[in-house]
Amino acid sequence: MRWHTVRVQTFKELNQFRRDKLTVALAFVLPVVGLLMYGFATRLEAKDIPISVLNQDGISKLSRELVDRIYATVQLIPAPAVAHNILQPLDDARARAVVVIPPDFSRNIAAGRSAPIQAIVDGSDVNNARVVSNAIIATVQSFEQATGLLKGQPPIHAAVRLWYNPGRKEALYIVPGAMALLLWVFPAILSTIALAREKEQGTILQVYASNLTSTEFMAGKAIAYILVALGEALCLFVTSVFVFGLRLEAEPITFLICTILYLGNSVLFGLWAGTKAHNQMAAIQIVANIGFLTTMLLSGFIYPLRNIVYPLSLVAYMVPAMYYVLICRNEFVRGSDWFGLWYAPLFFIAFNAFMFFVLSRFQMQLKEG
Repeated sequence: MRWHTVRVQTFKELNQFRRDKLTVALAFVLPVVGLLMYGFATRLEAKDIPISVLNQDGISKLSRELVDRIYATVQLIPAPAVAHNILQPLDDARARAVVVIPPDFSRNIAAGRSAPIQAIVDGSDVNNARVVSNAIIATVQSFEQATGLLKGQPPIHAAVRLWYNPGRKEALYIVPGAMALLLWVFPAILSTIALAREKEQGTILQVYASNLTSTEFMAGKAIAYILVALGEALCLFVTSVFVFGLRLEAEPITFLICTILYLGNSVLFGLWAGTKAHNQMAAIQIVANIGFLTTMLLSGFIYPLRNIVYPLSLVAYMVPAMYYVLICRNEFVRGSDWFGLWYAPLFFIAFNAFMFFVLSRFQMQLKEG
């Protein structure tokens, strides 16, 4: 491979990219907009869940104190209750749960008898149902402890301390994952559009009229769009630091090397999609359907990989974003050493080598077609 020819091809691609002002603007603006949307709009912790409490023992001090404790949490907010039809708030979707305190609640407690309360939870949203049920159970237990209904201290007490993210900031979990998603999708889209445009306009035929090999042709395009992708990555990192307060917690050199390798994965994947499509729209569809969906669902960005059923869980190990999500969260959250993630850069190198080998046969495929 002649590196002078590759350099010329790289400068040609960068000049073509620079002349399209709209593409330049979208290349650097859309990833930042996407990061802001993911960072501010994605919330995994359920809050402000409406819950109805029907206190049929309204004159009792104990029942009123229990109601106050239920609404004292940051997760539950009051919703109107209907005395003649306790399920109506659930049917009307005005509440996610209904708690009924019976009329003999305080009398049973005073007599030393069991005083059950009823909690009916909307199970259509499994996550909210789990949060509501746990919150009600925890509230009842704290109520019993505070009012002296529990005799003595529990024999086991767990002292829990949150590490790495003691403030429970969701941005520390969401934003690094969003960077992995955006740095996979947008560089791939830019490179696939560039190649598909040449095929669509017929300028790809100029490759035949020159002594440019398919390896040099693809290498020049890949290097050019990796440089563009580095600019996109810089924009995302700056936004993460100044908007969401992320900080580099681990050694940055290895992170930079892994980022370059990962961007190579994305760009080469986009070029591969461009070789399979006959126009720009088809190329974008390939990137969206294969690249975006697998990255969104199989990378651990939002959904834990342990929740993915077998054998689909095996596919996750072939998704480069899965490894880069771990790298980003280690760099911006945990800050541990890289010995636990030694396999990630090796996977990136293997993926780049495989994709570049496939792309080096592109010119042969065109001639055969």
